Amino acid sequence: MATTLNRFLKHRSISALSYRNQNQGLFISTRYDSLPSQMPALRSTTRSFLDFYKFGNKKAIEDERARLNDEMNRGYFADMKEFKDHGGKIAAADKTLIPAVSAMKFPALAVTFSNGESLTLPVTPNSNEVNTEDSAVPKVSLVCLSFRASSQEMISSWSKPFLESFGNREDLQLFEVSFIDKWLLGFPPIKKLLLRVLQKPNNSEKNVLKRQAVYAFGDHYHFRKHIKVLNLLTGYIFLLDKSGRIRWQGFGTATPEEVSQLLSCTSLLLKDQ
Repeated sequence: MATTLNRFLKHRSISALSYRNQNQGLFISTRYDSLPSQMPALRSTTRSFLDFYKFGNKKAIEDERARLNDEMNRGYFADMKEFKDHGGKIAAADKTLIPAVSAMKFPALAVTFSNGESLTLPVTPNSNEVNTEDSAVPKVSLVCLSFRASSQEMISSWSKPFLESFGNREDLQLFEVSFIDKWLLGFPPIKKLLLRVLQKPNNSEKNVLKRQAVYAFGDHYHFRKHIKVLNLLTGYIFLLDKSGRIRWQGFGTATPEEVSQLLSCTSLLLKDQ
């Protein structure tokens, strides 16, 4: 009888506690085994979410690991060693035009002028940069890439004779692109300050064709991989057709023979467009 009474009182006290806490906006379960029984399910749900998160980012993690490995293997000292060996001439320039059917498309590159205006290269008939008549699309574009200050003179060895030979043409464009490392963008005002102090291009008034100095900010690792840019201390020169395809390429400082090849290929490309 005493045992039955004790069980009844214990049950009533637990029920009262549960009722009182429900009225206070709280809920305490009278089943002491309910929380442990739910823990495996909670752990399973958490593990499933983490597995899904890892799976969704697995490719990104692998890509970043490959990138870090690549960047470490191709660091400044490796570039400097190669530069001492060949002076920036990593390969000879093309002697003839690359056939259109096998030519690679120049990847889209967002650039900024010193006045803050932006543009996406290359400028093609299907580009968002062209919203007027078809004559706004250049038949030929010479795009010169400089990743370090050491390659500025190399770029000029190509762009100067190009400008002198085709300065009266309206259907060409000449871009000199300087790349600004992404770590500088960690300081918000730095981009505006850089654009403010950057030297304006000294274009001759008698030339219709202008040397357009532009700047590419941010991370361009995948852009470099696409066009096979390895050594950042040298200059890269690309001759593009109207469709934005790479039809000729040069490296480093131009030799007289290579300048002649560039001018000859440009003339042929102008006739074909």
